[in-house]
Order: sequence, then structure tokens, then C-alpha cells
Amino acid sequence: MDKVKIVLAFACVVLGVWGYYYFSEFAQVLRLLMVLGGLVVAAGVASLSAPGKEFFAFAQEAWAEAGRVSWPTRKETLQTTGIVFVFVVIMALFLFAVDSTLAWIIKLLTGRTDG
Repeated sequence: MDKVKIVLAFACVVLGVWGYYYFSEFAQVLRLLMVLGGLVVAAGVASLSAPGKEFFAFAQEAWAEAGRVSWPTRKETLQTTGIVFVFVVIMALFLFAVDSTLAWIIKLLTGRTDG
């Protein structure tokens, strides 16, 4: 029975997307509501199945876990972002120097001169 519910939920999503394209002469808002309606009905049908119940329980636990996470302060975020930008600039300069040096060495070895 759960497989039937999952297939029915999938069919609701497909029906919503099909409605979006089939009723192309309707207003964009109405067409988007068809897709959203299909998603909402699919979520409702899926929540009645055992896998759906497990998924929604997992989603609730994940949301609760996200609330318990120790998020960095604004100052810590800005400092870390600044460090990353500085490192990227230093790495870019280093890679440019290595590339230029290797190109110069290859030109010497092959005897090519530009201009």
C-alpha cells in the first residue's frame, strides 16, 4: 500500500508540472499555483506512507539539530571570510609566478623569442 501512495504522490507532482505546460495560455501565477498545488498534495499523500512518515520525522529532527548548532558570530564570519580572501589572493599570485616561470623556462628550452 505504501508503494501505491508513493506512486500517487509522484503522479501529483507530474500532474502539477503537466498542468503548468498544458495550460500555457493561463496567467503565470495560476500555472505556478498548479505546480505548488501538486507539490503540496504530493507531500500530503507521501506523509501518509511509512517512508513518508520516516522522512518527515527525519526532517523535523534535522531542523531541531540545526537549532542546536553553535553558529559563528558576525565578527568570526567576517574574520574567516577575510582570511579566505587573503589566502586566495596569495595563492593566485603564487600560481601566476609559477606559471610565468615555467613558461619562461619552456621558452628558453625551445628557443622561442617573442617580438
